[in-house]
Amino acid sequence: METSSHQQPRLDPLNDYLFYKIMGEKGSEIQLLGFINAVLHKTGKGPFRAVEILEDKSFSPQAIGGKSVTFDVRAILLNGEKVNVEVQLRNNNNMEKRSLFYWSKEYSNSLKAGQDYRELPAVIAINIVNFDFPPVKQYHTCFRLREDRHHGLILTNALEIHYLNMVQFRKYGMEKTLHDPLCRWLAWFDKNSPAKVLAEVIKMDSAIQQAEDRMVYVTRLEPGFVEHL
Repeated sequence: METSSHQQPRLDPLNDYLFYKIMGEKGSEIQLLGFINAVLHKTGKGPFRAVEILEDKSFSPQAIGGKSVTFDVRAILLNGEKVNVEVQLRNNNNMEKRSLFYWSKEYSNSLKAGQDYRELPAVIAINIVNFDFPPVKQYHTCFRLREDRHHGLILTNALEIHYLNMVQFRKYGMEKTLHDPLCRWLAWFDKNSPAKVLAEVIKMDSAIQQAEDRMVYVTRLEPGFVEHL
């Protein structure tokens, strides 16, 4: 497997198009599953052994410079739950509504004609944000539908929305990088992580190694899009 030398400047893995090419296309199952397991481990789920990627071919490489283009990574876990991963680099002060919109869109689109509501699969939304949201000193938060006075009472497990806050990770997560699977992923996603840290997380995690190899391959295969990153 081939590894880049991490010479500066390093391309940003959180660029919408590059993130999709690394994590969201058929053949990217190893790295996507590793990342999803790292996120869901925090909430006591998994580890899952397989994932099916749902590709979205409705965009073209020529569109990567457009501000309105969104490249969601969509997948289904073995237990039928759907996962939607989105990267948001700019704070447009609408993240909570945006998250609910994309979650509801995925959830409602899961119901086929004649199907019972009980057959609707749960949808897990994972949002990687490069700004300080939500306003707490945590780099990983997870929201569900809970009763106001009885916090242990969850209306349904159908909704699960995660936020991975890169700002808070840089403040509080870097010290845990080598010991925590999710921190290793966030360190790899951070284009400004020290080269020594990147080398260590790639060495420690075969799924991150796969993601690194895929990034090198994509940037060599499609050098024209690098100017947009």
